[in-house]
Amino acid sequence: MKRTRKTAAFALCLLLTAAAPAMAQQPPLNLTLKEAIRLSFERNLDLKVELYNPAMAEADIRRNLGIYDPLLSLGADYSRSNSTNTLNFRPQAIDQATVNASVSQLLPTGALVGVTARSGWVSNSAKYYSNALDFTLSQPLLKGYGKEATELQISVSRFGKEGSIERFRTRLSDVVAQVRNDYFRLYNLRELLIVRKTSLALANRILDETRGRVKAGVLPAMEILNAEFVAATREKEVIDAERGVRDQMDVLRVTLQLDPGAEIVIVDEPTRQSYGVAEDDAIGRAFANRPELAAQRSSVKINDLQQRVAKNRTLPDLALTASVGTGGFDQRFARGLEKTATIDEPSWGIGIQVSYPLGNRAAENDYIRNKLALEQAQTQLQSLQSVVSKEVKAAIRLVGSSYKQIEVTNRGRAYAEDRLRAFEKKNAVGLATTKDVFDVENDLVTAKGNQIQALVDYNNAITQLWRATGEILDREGIRVTDRQADPLYQKMK
Repeated sequence: MKRTRKTAAFALCLLLTAAAPAMAQQPPLNLTLKEAIRLSFERNLDLKVELYNPAMAEADIRRNLGIYDPLLSLGADYSRSNSTNTLNFRPQAIDQATVNASVSQLLPTGALVGVTARSGWVSNSAKYYSNALDFTLSQPLLKGYGKEATELQISVSRFGKEGSIERFRTRLSDVVAQVRNDYFRLYNLRELLIVRKTSLALANRILDETRGRVKAGVLPAMEILNAEFVAATREKEVIDAERGVRDQMDVLRVTLQLDPGAEIVIVDEPTRQSYGVAEDDAIGRAFANRPELAAQRSSVKINDLQQRVAKNRTLPDLALTASVGTGGFDQRFARGLEKTATIDEPSWGIGIQVSYPLGNRAAENDYIRNKLALEQAQTQLQSLQSVVSKEVKAAIRLVGSSYKQIEVTNRGRAYAEDRLRAFEKKNAVGLATTKDVFDVENDLVTAKGNQIQALVDYNNAITQLWRATGEILDREGIRVTDRQADPLYQKMK
């Protein structure tokens, strides 16, 4: 059995020795919780993926603002036709050449204004030049009137960007909460490793004492077998605890995009301070701060706007048209331009055009559908508020329960330590066997593990409460603005 124990100890030394060069490649990274959260905000790949959505939403806004870009049109044409002269009844050829340029602009009221300049040359029985300059206006008075109807897609894309930013905040909140939990889990595993090493040292001490007492004839030889078995078991537990620490460090390295060769050293310990919160205040903060609720409110805004515009589109299409212009005809090109410029031959016109589909079923049912979509979005918001309220209440209760568990585990550890000391004294005078001491010591290891876990669970419960109330980003000093993704958009221009 001595050989077995030596073999196990040798294997443990080999494992730790093999791991040492990998750890020595990089100096230890002393990681604070604030630094871990900052790195997650800056480096996490899932967050970077999510940030592309508001950047694309910004592109949608800019694209829809293009309705206000002035439209420039240029044209030129030439034609020849043959007709009979009504004066002498002889056939004649008519040649015409025209060039034109126009600019049109959409206004927020829905009006379309434009200016057109034309210049032409006509050759038939006589040759002359024609010039004209016209200003036109077409203003809808019912259907399509107003900024709301004109800028529907612009407003929808803006609300859509708001929603995408809130979804990014939701994802960021999840990542921050996960980083906090992973950070404290690494603390838990490191503390558990210390407990396992302490337990191994105690097992080795008891083994040495047992050998001496067996050699002195105080204890039977079988006590050595039991002590060696427990010592080997403790060695295996140390190896498992070391593996758990390294696995958890890998989790943080991936999340924070850290150098794979750096050992992570936890700097901040979990808080032990009591955390009290009023339920009504917490629910109120959740309704104001939860990004999921803000995203759903953006959806409600979109549906509300769409149903108002849909109602406008049920109206008759009544449009006011107006035009004013000037022109000039002359055999000399310069003289024709002069007549146009001096408004020798002005013209103007005004008109009203009305159209309305009998029955109007398409527009009426579009309006009904948008009203239903609005009510659906509002109902979804109410449902989400109910879920959020339930999550906050559950999180508050969990915080209180977890804090009480710390007190319970503290008392459990104190009792286990006193009990171990008592059994060690009994074992020294032969009133307890080595197995009894190991059983009691195992209870102490369990009590220490429960104490560490209770502290971590309490801090995780606080994290869950902050996530439920939507204040986790503010608590960690992270601010997300609606311009967060603009650098991605600008980089692509």
